[in-house]
Amino acid sequence: MILAIMSLSLVITFLNNVTLNVAIPELSSDLGADNTEIQWIIDAYIIVFGGTLLVMGALGDRFGRKGALILGLLIIGVVSGGTAQYATSSNELIMARGVMGLGAALVMPATLSVIIVVFPPEERGKAVGIWVAMAGIGNPLGLLAGGYLVESFDWRWVFWINPPLTAIAIFLALLLVPDSKDESGVPLDPVGSILSVAALTTLLYAIIEAPDRGWGSVEVLVSAAVGLGLAFLFFRWENTTEYPMLPMGFFKDRGYTMGLTAIALAFFVMFTFMFTQMLHFQFVRGHGAFEASLRFLPLVLGLMPAAVNSDRLSARFGSNNVVAGGLTLVAVGMMIFTTVEVDTEYIRLALIFVLLGAGMGLTMAPSTTLVMDAIPYDKAGVGSATNDTSRELGGAFGIAIGGSVLNEIYQNSMVVPEGLEGVSAEVTASFASAIGLGRQLEASGNVIGTQLIENASSAFMEGMTGTAVVLAIVSFVNAILVKLYMPARSVGAESEE
Repeated sequence: MILAIMSLSLVITFLNNVTLNVAIPELSSDLGADNTEIQWIIDAYIIVFGGTLLVMGALGDRFGRKGALILGLLIIGVVSGGTAQYATSSNELIMARGVMGLGAALVMPATLSVIIVVFPPEERGKAVGIWVAMAGIGNPLGLLAGGYLVESFDWRWVFWINPPLTAIAIFLALLLVPDSKDESGVPLDPVGSILSVAALTTLLYAIIEAPDRGWGSVEVLVSAAVGLGLAFLFFRWENTTEYPMLPMGFFKDRGYTMGLTAIALAFFVMFTFMFTQMLHFQFVRGHGAFEASLRFLPLVLGLMPAAVNSDRLSARFGSNNVVAGGLTLVAVGMMIFTTVEVDTEYIRLALIFVLLGAGMGLTMAPSTTLVMDAIPYDKAGVGSATNDTSRELGGAFGIAIGGSVLNEIYQNSMVVPEGLEGVSAEVTASFASAIGLGRQLEASGNVIGTQLIENASSAFMEGMTGTAVVLAIVSFVNAILVKLYMPARSVGAESEE
């Protein structure tokens, strides 16, 4: 029951984020939001969530993980309901999303740290596997729910979905979840907390803004330099202070460091892939938000059984071999994906999705178990937060770099039909703009619209398959690193044997 409550709470954090992505067109029209405001409606949640994870995990350790979980769920539920009922401007929505990101930063580390503390070592691997499976379900489920609610009702319903779910999770948590915290009573680390929040938010801002403003823009370069400088100061402080929020000794454990590395690079690949596929299904294949979301389900079908059974495979073959095997499956899946064309049947795509899902399941669960096995119980919240932060940073880097590769190849491959020289810069710069203009021209009976759509789709497919090559290389390099440097099992597991 505790695992079920933690899984529900985890899914809420994904629903809270992903459901809004499919509501952007309607939301933009209703609130009159421009592109910058729309970008901040999405990014406010990501930046606050990723930037405060370490601090929220530390607060859960110090004052109680159950309390952190309930407070985070309460923030998400109340702010989400208030937004659905009263939001009338983009600025209100941006502020609400930032506050909900803070709530999610309390919830997510608490879910994994509670599982680590509650489950005995012999059951922990399977419990973590189920947690990873639920995390894998979160994104596709969020897309499905968002697509259905937006198409059936309006954008406000993507916020109305949270209050009843958070109420159920809070009620069950109050009844069934035991509290746990660091009983040593060590002081908090305010300097480390401030440095971690400043470093992570600045770095995330630079990563997210880079594709739009340019990797060489002054704003991005300054933000990245400041973020890296603050990160250096954070690590230096943590290495010298008497009571660090994140003890640097954790990084001496190869299970911890390689687990975080595998997680970050795996999410680099998966976030990029899901980003490109949402564009692929909606713009190239013409599916609505709900239809496009349905097509991600085979990913879940591959991920869930692989994640749930990965503990048994790790016990038999070693975590390094299982994770390296999972990453190799992802690399193979990406290479097969490079053969996809505009008219490729969906059944072939679905089989690739199953393969990629299985690879991710075999990668994420053992890596997460190694990370958490390296952390003492009194730091379970911080350990969980580092796990979650590696996901966020890896995913943000993936979308930024993968999106840049996709755009570069698209722009170089795009051929503007004769007669559209006046909008050449617009349709070359933006695939979505090219498809939108093409559909407008088609609707008015202009045959140039069909040619524009065909050319833009072909250029996008070039970019998508080129990006898949990059993702395959990242996955294969990740597999080699894991095979060479990740331990077969955690130090804790070896001592138990």
